[in-house]
Amino acid sequence: MPEVFTQNTWTAGELFEHLQRRGELRVLDVRNRDEFEKLRIEGPGVHAVNFPYFEMLESGGEDDMLDAVVACVRRELADQLPKSAPVLAVCAKGETSEFVSQGLRRLGYASMSLAGGMKAWGEHYEARLVGDAPGLQIYQISRPARGCLSYFLVSEGHAIVIDPLRHVGPYLSLLHEAKCTIDAIIDTHGHADHISGGRAISDAPYFLHPYDAIHPIDMVPATFSYEPMRAGQIFRIGKHQLEVIHVPGHTLGMVALKLGDRYLFTGDTIFIHSVSRPDLGGKADAWAPLHAHSLRRLVGLPEEITVLPGHFSSMDEMDDGGRFQASLSKLKRDNESLRVLQQESDAGFVQYLMGSLPKFIPEYVEIKRVNCGLASPSEEEAATLETGKNVCALSQAYTAA
Repeated sequence: MPEVFTQNTWTAGELFEHLQRRGELRVLDVRNRDEFEKLRIEGPGVHAVNFPYFEMLESGGEDDMLDAVVACVRRELADQLPKSAPVLAVCAKGETSEFVSQGLRRLGYASMSLAGGMKAWGEHYEARLVGDAPGLQIYQISRPARGCLSYFLVSEGHAIVIDPLRHVGPYLSLLHEAKCTIDAIIDTHGHADHISGGRAISDAPYFLHPYDAIHPIDMVPATFSYEPMRAGQIFRIGKHQLEVIHVPGHTLGMVALKLGDRYLFTGDTIFIHSVSRPDLGGKADAWAPLHAHSLRRLVGLPEEITVLPGHFSSMDEMDDGGRFQASLSKLKRDNESLRVLQQESDAGFVQYLMGSLPKFIPEYVEIKRVNCGLASPSEEEAATLETGKNVCALSQAYTAA
């Protein structure tokens, strides 16, 4: 039985719930084409159409703007927007899309407007319980629009935060709900795709591998204080232990964190559909062989361990509970990059890595500067730097999506 939609507006949270259900959805995005290319709504069952608002008015050819929208949809978009599926109208901040959605409803569409527009979607976070080991809760905090993942671990009134994202509100909310104290904040590496919130959440000790406390291109050391991580280091939380595994390749200071044989926080090493790229430090030739060696170490861990990655490339990696996770055995079977790793020699896999690099994102150089404390962008500048999806995986992850 098809869903019945009576709302005229969806929040970003309601959009995420619809994507989680994998319901069919048509998106009419009326932003400029360059904005649409940088970031759009994607997911299972989603078909997005971009038709800029001012082009709609021109195409509609009517003096009244609502009449022009109606005429444009009827003339230009009827084939791309069948009435068998709901249509979500989207603009930059949620103002123009309300007007467009009104025109769609006049034509008989089940249409909603995205409240707050793509700005709200780009800043939306979701928290899901992904693990519940004895006396320990593991929350996965996602930023769906960018494909970024972070983790909040709670046990016996204490917490550890892994790879916190720029907006600290979701972490402070969990901190308040759990009535706990943060003992440690860990960045698995010096991030290039997003600005870390690690030093903004609290005054808890902030941990980073010292190799990543240096900007890899500028070779300038970080300007802030931090606690250096080392291979084999143990973080205790309740009765559980997180072991640091140094896995250079995506960055020189990349680490994974192993919680017994139950969970593996892989940061930017292994993802659900792919593995990470080795070129964001500008040294792919040198880092790719390190990456191959590190990945072989990780795939040699117990196969029943659950992988909790630092990113996802597409929403179809999400399970029915809105979480991004998989057993290592499943990834060794289904992840294309890990299949190649198991089939090829180190030299063959390095060749595969070097032949699968996506386009370099120039903003990533500046984001790394920010994460080393070498630059302090305004909120507007930070939002601009973070525009678009993360591109931390190999190219085949995005073509598959």
